[in-house]
Parts: sequence; structure tokens; C-alpha cells
Amino acid sequence: MKISVKAFSLLAIMLLLLAACSKQKESEQPNETKEDHPGEIEVELYKAPFTGLMFEEEKKMRPVLATINNHPDARPQSGLSDADMIYELITEGNSTRYLALFQSELPDEIGPIRSARDMFIHMAKGLDAFYIAHGYSPDALALLKSGYVDHVNGMQYDGTLFKRSTDRKAPHNSYISGENIRVAAEQENAPMMIEKMPSLSFHESIESAKIEKNASTVTVQNGSHPVFTSTYTYDEQTGSYVQSVNDVQTIDKANGKPIELTNILVFEAAHQTIDAEGRQAIDLESGGKARLFQAGGVKDIEWTNVDGMLVPVENGVTVKLVPGKTWIHIIKTDPGIEANVSYTP
Repeated sequence: MKISVKAFSLLAIMLLLLAACSKQKESEQPNETKEDHPGEIEVELYKAPFTGLMFEEEKKMRPVLATINNHPDARPQSGLSDADMIYELITEGNSTRYLALFQSELPDEIGPIRSARDMFIHMAKGLDAFYIAHGYSPDALALLKSGYVDHVNGMQYDGTLFKRSTDRKAPHNSYISGENIRVAAEQENAPMMIEKMPSLSFHESIESAKIEKNASTVTVQNGSHPVFTSTYTYDEQTGSYVQSVNDVQTIDKANGKPIELTNILVFEAAHQTIDAEGRQAIDLESGGKARLFQAGGVKDIEWTNVDGMLVPVENGVTVKLVPGKTWIHIIKTDPGIEANVSYTP
């Protein structure tokens, strides 16, 4: 059977067209867009007020601020990996304690819980937080008795709402559960829905954080005692810092997770020794020098007190944090940031 040249050319053109159509269909299949599925529902996301992270459910819980023991015999602590923000302050001499703020989630176990100081209570007031402590200084006791903040204290509920672990000795073994915090709030008729939003600002993502100088390793000293020296190592893959204290990696005893942070803040504040026990009065009102570490970089800024909350600022404008968890060191102005904070690129 003979095929004319004209017929052969027509057949070749048809085959080429079929092949092109088939190839086009294949390339279109994996790149489906929202327009291809108009019936799909777009999920609304809500920003958590203290971390800037996005969630499908709005985080409406009132902040809880817990005083956490940082004595070497109290480590590793429980609940720190679930805290949105952790403040570290000097209490007696060169020793420090933590104020762990929980708002995005409330863990099953928090502690060891330690005693209150009046400056801790003032911070809880500024944050409109439900305050947790076990014990108190004389000034703190007077504030708590006055009803200055909603709170629960282990001195009144030792063995009931607060439980003692058997693997540690007092005063390093008092714990409270998230469930018992809710029970305590109900007993105290304390509302547990957030009413006061924090004066914080966040980047949309880590990519938008401006890096002035590289800082892959950060060391913060609280006084001269090495057991309260923190070191942070930046992980570029996760965009977070892992903390070690006195060269021991910080983990959460309750779940074994390391403490991962996206922002490290250091605030200078004037300290004054007020009694023979070495207790400190810290000026949390006047503001001062500050240093911010985020996204593997460092920036010198300032801090100020905005309606009771300590806020990082630059030229009077709130500094944006990278979404995630934040650790805030409050150190003495003498010798200050230059002497107590170091970093390497």
C-alpha cells in the first residue's frame, strides 16, 4: 500500500499534536491550585500573644507565671519546654530563679516551685498573670495578703495542690500540675481568660529578621558563679538556640526535651542588696540597655516598662521578635552587659 507524501505529512502532524496534548496534561496534574478545588475551606490561623506562633485554635488562657527553682539541686526542672517566655532574675547574692510564663499551653508538671519575691509579684501584676509560688519573703507576703495579684502558694497547699517529689529534698521538690492550677484558680475565683494583651511585636518569619552581626554562640553570666552561667548555641537548621547551664544542656525533666528558644534578651537593671540574706531589689521601672540575640545575630537595643511589662525597644519602637519562645536575663548594671555577655560569630 502506497502513502502519498501529502498524507504522510498530515499523519506526522497529527501524531505530534497528540503527543503535545498528552505531555501538557501530565505536567498540569501535579500542580493543582486552590482554583482547581473551589469547595475547599481555608483554615483560619490565630497568633499566640506571647510567642507569635500561629495556631488553628485561638489561645485564650490567662497567663500563668510560676516561680521556678534554679538551684543546682533543683535541675533539671519540669515544664520549661512548654513556657512561652522565661525570665531569669537574681534573688540572693549571685543565685538566680526563673519566672516561667505559660499561656499557649499548661504542662502536666511544673517545678520545682520556689518562694515569691515582691519584684516577682509586681511582674505578675504587669502581665495580669495568675501567680504561682511556694513560700515568700516578708515583703512578698505582705503583697500577697493584700490581694495585689491572683495567686496560689504552696505554704497553704503543701501536700494537696502542691506535691513533693521523693527523689529530691526540700526545698527543691515542690511541684504543681496544670490541672491543680486550674483548680486553684477556681477556688480563688480568679478568671482564667486572657484580658490584657502583651506589648510585643513579631516578625512574620525568621527570614525577615535583620542580622547586624553574627552570633552563633552566646554566654550570659549572672555574677561570678559558674553554676548560673548560661550558654546558647544557635542551630541554623531549626532557627533556634539550645541552652546549657554550667556546661550541662538544659532539658525538661518531665518530657526529656531540650529547651529551644528563638530569642535571647538581656536587660540591664539596677540592683540593690536590701537585707542580711542578700535579697535584691531590682529596678524594673526605669528601663535601660539591652541586647537581643535572634536568627543567629545580635543587636544592641534598649528595654522599657510598658504598663508593667518589660519590652524590648529601639528608638522608642517595639523590637520585633522571631516567632517562638524567648528567654530574658535581667542582670546587674554593674558590671553590665559588656562584662557579663559575650558571643562568637
